[in-house]
Amino acid sequence: MDRTLLPAKRLVGTITLPGDKSVSHRYAMLASLAEGRSVITNYSTGADCASTLACMGAMGVPYTHEGTTVSIDGVGLRGLRPPAEPLDAGNSGTTIRLLSGILAGQPFETTIGGDESLSKRPMKRIITPLQEMGARIDAREGTFPPLTIHGGSVRPIRYELPMASAQVKTAVLFAGLFADGTTTAVEPLETRNHSEIALRQFGAAVSVDHGAVSVEGNPRLAGQILRVPSDVSSAAFFIAAALLLPGSELRIEGVGLNPTRTALLDVLNEMGAAIEIQLDAGDGELTGTLVVRGGGELEGGEISGAVTAAVIDEVPMLAVLGAVSRKGLKIRDAAELRVKETDRIATVADNLRRMGAKVTTHDDGIDIAGNTKLKGAALESYGDHRIAMAFTVAALAADGPSTMANAEAASVSFPEFYDLLEQVTGKAS
Repeated sequence: MDRTLLPAKRLVGTITLPGDKSVSHRYAMLASLAEGRSVITNYSTGADCASTLACMGAMGVPYTHEGTTVSIDGVGLRGLRPPAEPLDAGNSGTTIRLLSGILAGQPFETTIGGDESLSKRPMKRIITPLQEMGARIDAREGTFPPLTIHGGSVRPIRYELPMASAQVKTAVLFAGLFADGTTTAVEPLETRNHSEIALRQFGAAVSVDHGAVSVEGNPRLAGQILRVPSDVSSAAFFIAAALLLPGSELRIEGVGLNPTRTALLDVLNEMGAAIEIQLDAGDGELTGTLVVRGGGELEGGEISGAVTAAVIDEVPMLAVLGAVSRKGLKIRDAAELRVKETDRIATVADNLRRMGAKVTTHDDGIDIAGNTKLKGAALESYGDHRIAMAFTVAALAADGPSTMANAEAASVSFPEFYDLLEQVTGKAS
């Protein structure tokens, strides 16, 4: 579906965004393995997190899903049942990678796959440690979904991750729940720690020591009442929209401000963005309100190394801001973007060029010239939710109308995106 995108004058108002996908996935999986009922509010409305619930339900976990509230009657650590047919992760790389850790510890064989896009995404990074733990995993060409996981008795290991990946770390830790002893994942760089927090909330024994994250096997997990913080990755699009449009003042409430996820805010502050943070009180995941004011000049700069890893999902949106910044933006150490839902280095570059930006691509990054006056253009999401949303935001600051082909891709993670954007711009986008 093509969508017409109109320029906007400013963003004004107060909004609450959908629940964080990363946290929603983890809560749903651990609630399924817990004993007793869990009630999860502000659960992500995206299709990816619905895929996780469907997979758990297919293995005998009773649940109800009404609006943004999910109730799950956990079956206990050893209570999952063989699914009647292959599990469908849809477009969700998080579902297939995290759930593979759980499936490795099951006394039955499971096949899990997904849509055409997911079937092209490499899984070797999780296959290797899970095989070291004792699982046997068959994959197309040794790396691509669908995966057939011959689970059973897994053994604890100490696994040194060759790359920084919260998904790989979590797959290892989740498999470790079914092992006798201590399982450790050693990170070369710190990644988001939602799994460690969630495991503790459900009752698992977790320790962290200089990048080594350990979990004790065979815990007795207990059902919980939990609220998912709003997704800071979703907030990124509204933050950027407010920064692009002078006179904007936008409040975003209940945003997850986990320190392993807020590198985006640090990058934006270094670029000169005006963002005020008001922290909430509470345990577990840190949350707060962001107040974003538009009109200031963004400096631009360079993103590389550990910072790139920390903001990898926000790169499409940062690239748009880089185009209008004073110095432009260079992004390096981002080769992972080549194997996301699309080759995001290529799709970002294509859409920026359509809007008049000067762009140079590299194997692991992109150079974006600054001071671009964005032009209205025929844009393409390529079926990638983050590309659809990033360039919808870019279109708000363009010199005329744009169109977005396959705009519905945004619904994978953020079905309410266009409605909320209309709310804060005061008109349809």
